[in-house]
Amino acid sequence: MASSIEVMKLERYNSYIRKVNSTKLIVASSKLLFRVTLLVAILLIFFFIINYPPFTSSKNNNTSHIHHNNIHITTHNLLSSSIYGGGSTWEKQVRHSSMPRRINGLSVLVTGAAGFVGSHCSLALKKRGDGVLGIDNFNSYYDPSLKRGRQRLLAQHEIFIVDGDINDAELLTKLFDIVPFTHVLHLAAQAGVRYAMQNPQSYVQSNIAGFVNLLEMVKLANPQPAIVWASSSSVYGLNTNVPFSENDRTDQPASLYAATKKAGEEIAHTYNHIYGLSLTALRFFTVYGPWGRPDMAYFFFTKDMVQGKPINVYVTQDGKEVARDFTYIDDIVKGCLGALDTAERSTGSGGKKRGPAQLRVYNLGNTSPISVNKLVTILESLLNVKAKKNVTKMPRNGDVPFTHANVTLAKKDFGYKPTTNLSSGLRKFVKWYVSYYGIQSSKELDSPSDHSQD
Repeated sequence: MASSIEVMKLERYNSYIRKVNSTKLIVASSKLLFRVTLLVAILLIFFFIINYPPFTSSKNNNTSHIHHNNIHITTHNLLSSSIYGGGSTWEKQVRHSSMPRRINGLSVLVTGAAGFVGSHCSLALKKRGDGVLGIDNFNSYYDPSLKRGRQRLLAQHEIFIVDGDINDAELLTKLFDIVPFTHVLHLAAQAGVRYAMQNPQSYVQSNIAGFVNLLEMVKLANPQPAIVWASSSSVYGLNTNVPFSENDRTDQPASLYAATKKAGEEIAHTYNHIYGLSLTALRFFTVYGPWGRPDMAYFFFTKDMVQGKPINVYVTQDGKEVARDFTYIDDIVKGCLGALDTAERSTGSGGKKRGPAQLRVYNLGNTSPISVNKLVTILESLLNVKAKKNVTKMPRNGDVPFTHANVTLAKKDFGYKPTTNLSSGLRKFVKWYVSYYGIQSSKELDSPSDHSQD
């Protein structure tokens, strides 16, 4: 009897031990499964980071956030794309937007497509049947809502803008893998002469590093597209020869912005020489018009005059008037398309040069400098407002007192001929401005002579 009781106790004990061990095994298995699942999730995230492009991106370029911006850019490029976009729908948009609709049409990647010049050029290319794909980082150098407004306008014409940065090599690689671009119209840049004194790094990041990154992608593309890109009249700096010609000195920049654009021209020469890239630089002279940049004088003069605020009208240190070769946006667009249409093919393949390639530089201006005082007088007439002018000497911030373009070379090579005078161009700008911002105007802004020449 005692023996049977001992056997039963032993069986109960063994059963208890088995249950304990089973529980421990389940707990251990659960922990192992959790760790394996976590590892797989991390690997999947890493896979998406490497293989898919970003769908949204934003950089704050305000002075008080410069350090934050550098971290943001690094993080954005590191996380180039995972959960923000990509996939078949995104690729379908990219392919559809970049597909030409006419025989022998171009397929153009437009950088800075949500910018002033970029949006106008994109529309002009699309309207004539070319394929257009945009890329823009929608930074906050000026109000991003204006850039988003341009994006919506382009979307109405089936132009897709990739939300990303030209410094993102992974993104650019994917775009060039998807689309065999025939041309690149490179207009992305950190603009503005004065802002360079507040945030110099943004100019190096965009105008130099971004340009080099783009050229690196182009040199490896097959086929290599031809590149037309925006330099600036600012490269003439302290040049005193008038009018400014392409063979004048450009080794005395008056601002960091000008220096980065001049550096871009030298970098373009290098990539043309080593890799056979076809490169055309366009030196824009003070572009203005509808959908323009709020940091430009004609734009913020209009804003302040409408609001009854005083405006600063600069004169030189010796009291002379400041003048600019104001060039209407439609004339600039015609110049950009003319340069694209006459751009020869790049001669490289697989990153190696196969023969001499085209290298060009052109001025795109109006050839008719107008004083800032005259600009204000025209705006007063169009807005029916008397400006509260504060005449003051120009600060030493990199601005130059006078610009004047010689466009003989552009006229000879692709028929460039500006046709819009400042009065007609500003009338179109003011008409857009009062409509876009919902301002009541007491003036009739339509005119039959919108394309006359001063």
